Amino acid sequence: MTPSVNGSMLESTRMKPTNSGWISDIPTEWRLPMLKRVASIQTGLTLGKNYEGTLLERPYLRVANVQDGSFDLRHVTTIEVPPEIAARVSLRAGDVLMTEGGDLDKLGRGTVWDGVIKDCLHQNHIFAVRCFQHRLCPSFLAYLTSSKLARDYFEATGKRTTNLASTNSTKVGELPVPLPPLPEQQRIAAYLDASCAAIDAAVSAKRRQLETLVALRGAIIREAVMGGVDPKAPRHDPEIPGYVKTPMHWRRGQLRYEIEIGSGDFASDKIVDGGEFAIYGGNGVMDRTNRFNVDGETVVIGRVGAYCGNAHYIHGKAWVSDNALIVKSKHSAHFLCYLFNALNFNAQANNTAQPVITGTKIKGTVVAIPSLTEQNVICVHLDQKLAELKQLVTAIEKQIATLTAYRKSLIHECVTGQRRITEADVKRVSHAQEE
Repeated sequence: MTPSVNGSMLESTRMKPTNSGWISDIPTEWRLPMLKRVASIQTGLTLGKNYEGTLLERPYLRVANVQDGSFDLRHVTTIEVPPEIAARVSLRAGDVLMTEGGDLDKLGRGTVWDGVIKDCLHQNHIFAVRCFQHRLCPSFLAYLTSSKLARDYFEATGKRTTNLASTNSTKVGELPVPLPPLPEQQRIAAYLDASCAAIDAAVSAKRRQLETLVALRGAIIREAVMGGVDPKAPRHDPEIPGYVKTPMHWRRGQLRYEIEIGSGDFASDKIVDGGEFAIYGGNGVMDRTNRFNVDGETVVIGRVGAYCGNAHYIHGKAWVSDNALIVKSKHSAHFLCYLFNALNFNAQANNTAQPVITGTKIKGTVVAIPSLTEQNVICVHLDQKLAELKQLVTAIEKQIATLTAYRKSLIHECVTGQRRITEADVKRVSHAQEE
């Protein structure tokens, strides 16, 4: 008997070589057929193709509806096809759907269709893999397609561009399938269902913690730049929309009297790989260059795009592109950067297909400004508090990365026979999930 990582006692496993380039050894009672030997692979229909004769309107699943391990069925379109085609390519519950292209990490990753939409058809960029009864368990196959084995296979055999990759039905059909007896496949799938659900729940809890810390960060900044850090200072009720109570001695007025603002300069012809200075665009650093158009303390505000209105603090030389605004002032640039992000200029951008924030809009904003000495005190306070928060965020992100890596490793070990699953294992993880 050999103890597993999680403490259960698993039967010792005898392995045999596979003579395959994708997996070296599998348990002696397992086989390694190609997927096409244990399942059929069906390509879907092309949207927009015109058919003649009697047509039936049917739901039509597109690549956008196929998520990583689930489906987004909020916007399922329809297609009109002849009855014989509708009958031939309609999805069945238990079909494993795999996308033809996309991010390499998700290429070929299968999701089990539960038949929630009756008589549903699918796009030609989706493969419907129908497991042969009594030979291949759909849930086992879905886990296999997310394993390192499948990732390595599709990375090596797929067509690749810069950030995307694609495969075809032939390559999908040649995917090697480490195949235990059907009851063991079902045990593995049940064990992974419970184990992955527990891991996913833990990751979701960690992500909620991150969301809470992000909200806390914003609240800490807003309270400090709008209300100061001296609890004894006399305060007004909010006189400025969106503000908290502000110290009575702070000066109030429009930003036009406190800052100078202008546009950056064209940057596309300034880009140099490994350049000395950063190029700032609408969402912060976008590239490198050997030239600069700002030096010293500067605030850069994104001017165009989804992240317009976001402020970035620069200390030193940099190039600011024409997709951003340059703010200069007698005030602390560090303080102004904190203040501008608390004011959320992004929400004030012109609501168009390409959001834009203008210097005029920013200069018309009413603010309360402390003295330069108090600005510096506030920045020191915020730097310290936010550094503490960043440590917490980093720790949680590491925990998420560890859980995610463990999930991947667990799936790979189970579907390749490196970890054998018993009925006792399934009962244990299922009981733990119920508790």
